[in-house]
Amino acid sequence: MSSVAVPQAEPVAGSAPGTAQGRPPLRRRIALIPTVTLLLGAVYCLLPVAWVVIAATKSGRELFSTFTFLPGTGFADNFQDLSAYRDGVYWQWMGNSALYAVLGALLSTCVSAFSGYALATYRFRGRETIFNVLLAGVLMPPVILAVPQYLLLAEADLTDSYLSVLLPQILSPYGVYLARIYAAAAVPADVVEAGRMDGASEWRVFTRIALPMMIPGMVTVFLFQFVAIWNNFLLPYIMLSDDEKFPITLGLFTLLEQGANTPALYTLVITGAFLAVLPLVALFLVIQRFWSLDLLSGAVKS
Repeated sequence: MSSVAVPQAEPVAGSAPGTAQGRPPLRRRIALIPTVTLLLGAVYCLLPVAWVVIAATKSGRELFSTFTFLPGTGFADNFQDLSAYRDGVYWQWMGNSALYAVLGALLSTCVSAFSGYALATYRFRGRETIFNVLLAGVLMPPVILAVPQYLLLAEADLTDSYLSVLLPQILSPYGVYLARIYAAAAVPADVVEAGRMDGASEWRVFTRIALPMMIPGMVTVFLFQFVAIWNNFLLPYIMLSDDEKFPITLGLFTLLEQGANTPALYTLVITGAFLAVLPLVALFLVIQRFWSLDLLSGAVKS
């Protein structure tokens, strides 16, 4: 009895074995889900920013009469009107925000670096208790702390001053937590001990050996604190009554409240919001290069 050989169909080029012709494998389609989710999240976050950028180019008439994402022709006039409003009070608000954010972030970063290094390197009684208290501070909503901070500063007669906004920002529980975690991972105990054996003081070990290793982490702490202070609204709202000391967030809020009775101010608020975002973008572009630094470069140079 003869058998007839049945020719087998060869797989079509570009199709994987065991899958339908032209259909990508199931695993590849599942792998696209995180990418699509991230793209949707990016659109959700960037859409309001795009609206502010485009709306800042529109005049008061174009703002309410043209398509939402159609650029306008009134940015130059909006900028001039914003600069002339109350003799340039907007730029005073910007300067106040820069003062609060730069000085507050620098001091907070220094305190976080000292505290994080000490908690990661030294062994002393109560270390874990202090760290747990800091963790509780991370979980504490700022709105709960605002009123007690106001009462404490009122007792010291510091309300309605620059210090009333600056002082509460210096100690950041999250910054200390991040600095401790980063110091424990980036500063080897053997390197610190070698510096001590060479006769270096504790201050020299910290500044010349440990701190250069911690720079990428401290840049992150500075960025987080700068953004948090720049965007902070509740604390200045409670502490300040003199509008010449307002940061940009509180100043734009008061301008928006006045816009309820004067719709022409809406264009100034939108233009001011657009200009207030630019320092944050510039800061990120300037300091992002520090994140690529070698963690051990400071120790090698020392």
